[in-house]
Amino acid sequence: MLNLLMTERYLESYIKQDLKEKMVFLCGPRQAGKTTLAFHLLKGNEAHPAYFNWDYRDDQKKLMQQEFPSGQALLVFDEIHKFRNWRNWLKGIYDKTKSKRQYLITGSARLDFYKRGGDALTGRYHSHRLHPLSLREIDAHYKASSAQALLLYGGFPEPFYKQSERTLRRWQNERLQQVLRDDLRDLERLHEVTLIAQMAEQLPNLVGSPLSINSLREDLQVAHPTVANWVKILERLYFIFIIAPFGSPRIRAVKKEPKCYLWDWMMVKEPGPRFENLVASQLLKYCHFLEDTQGYKMELRYLRDTDKRETDFVVIKEGQPIFAVECKLTDTSVDSSLAYFSQRTKIPQFYQVHLGTKDYEHASLPIRVLPFHIFCKELGLP
Repeated sequence: MLNLLMTERYLESYIKQDLKEKMVFLCGPRQAGKTTLAFHLLKGNEAHPAYFNWDYRDDQKKLMQQEFPSGQALLVFDEIHKFRNWRNWLKGIYDKTKSKRQYLITGSARLDFYKRGGDALTGRYHSHRLHPLSLREIDAHYKASSAQALLLYGGFPEPFYKQSERTLRRWQNERLQQVLRDDLRDLERLHEVTLIAQMAEQLPNLVGSPLSINSLREDLQVAHPTVANWVKILERLYFIFIIAPFGSPRIRAVKKEPKCYLWDWMMVKEPGPRFENLVASQLLKYCHFLEDTQGYKMELRYLRDTDKRETDFVVIKEGQPIFAVECKLTDTSVDSSLAYFSQRTKIPQFYQVHLGTKDYEHASLPIRVLPFHIFCKELGLP
């Protein structure tokens, strides 16, 4: 069994630095390791007096009465966004004590969305998004093929560490229940849990294809705006993420059809779409990392034209595409769509990543075919 519980995560040093300046908001999907990272910073565990979880009534009482432990420079507030007036409450505490305390706020939903009546904290915090494990995080500790391990057990720490299919199945069921029951109830005040669960069960089968809200609407027998809202809710709860098409002016690019991927790519059963989802997750992690730690405006998109030629991903930095990525399970020849787009767009570099061994450059086009693990290492994916 692999045990990396006390290994420093990729954001830890950046969070430590940011805590010297402002509060830090740390959000991300359930069980990605936010609480473990917080305990690592506290050099303790769930019994540490500086850790408060809003889901526990005793901690709620202490927070409302502002009973904080003496001599603690860092306080961690977990899931406090479930408190309706949390931002104004936190603003008052922070403004009075920022010279003597640091505050780490963690949550399993987008903290920037759940404002509950205005953003009282503008200019008072840095924000970070914690992703599941990636190749770079585990390569130094795992001797087997890291890419294959991520495709077998996913990137969430608990099932990955235990390397057990039984653990993975049980963990997935429990996590799905938490998101669709607890989070929908506590954050969204929704009661159509059964229908949303039905939609969530369909989404893994749609990975890699344009997402049709109308098709989902017909299957669920509800209104189009309702399904569109449910998709946005699952995105806010870090269950899925949506990427939009990239409209290059020299091709007839589609402009309105988004694609949907899951934060837990292990829910995708077919090998090809699962690998594509894994690559999407690693690229999104790259974008979020540069945005949260360096301040660059990053986007992850895909490229598709009206003739159905497609390249899986385009990474955009400060409004300009910097590279595109096509995913293949094996080290086959250069994809025809990749070659087509490389000649008709201003994207400077194209990659075709795979799980094989070949690594070569095209003789006349800006295309490199290479194993996925080498791509991650050379690009510096976090």
